[in-house]
Amino acid sequence: MAPLRSLALLTLSAGVVSGFAPATPFAAKTGIASSSNLNLITDSVFEDATAQWEEEYAPFAEFGWGPSVQAEKWNGRHAMFGWFMICATAYAKGHGLFPDADVPLDFKEWGTLATISNKETITHERAFILIANVHALMVGLCATIAPLPFWDPLLLEEGQADAEPYGVMPSLKGGINAATEMWHGRFAMFGLVMLIGASATSGKPMLDVVNEWVGGLYY
Repeated sequence: MAPLRSLALLTLSAGVVSGFAPATPFAAKTGIASSSNLNLITDSVFEDATAQWEEEYAPFAEFGWGPSVQAEKWNGRHAMFGWFMICATAYAKGHGLFPDADVPLDFKEWGTLATISNKETITHERAFILIANVHALMVGLCATIAPLPFWDPLLLEEGQADAEPYGVMPSLKGGINAATEMWHGRFAMFGLVMLIGASATSGKPMLDVVNEWVGGLYY
């Protein structure tokens, strides 16, 4: 039943994406349906949208906000790090690395900090996950505010130009390069959308969904 739900969700997601895809009157009239022509058309649409954004919201576009390669790159990085945290959490849960995982926190000791509703508190497992994610968030904020010299900042610096748009189909190159990172980021972002959708439709926690996807490898 789970594979059928995942397949249905994938079909629905593809339909939603196609609903927002730009129209291609040239291809429709001439009957041309090659991937190269479709890619050229969608690239043109993306470039037009980027140019319009830069014209209407110049103060934001100057720093890479909005539809920019810089924003997509960092969104993909956050998505990839999110998958790392999800997999690490599933591994910790499956190997008993959370002490007293199912025991709720003591309200007298933690107070409203650990409260869900009234006096019902979260479990030790959820507390560990929460603190770990808050820590990762703070590290990310510090890296954004004061980036180290050997990595690129979250926002474009003054006078720094954005990279060329990658379009729908970035070039496939081996090794460590910008195009490969863009592919990985897009797969990670799409995977998170699929995971949230599968969890919502099945009513199962996301960790359980991920564990099912890997055939019960974690626990």
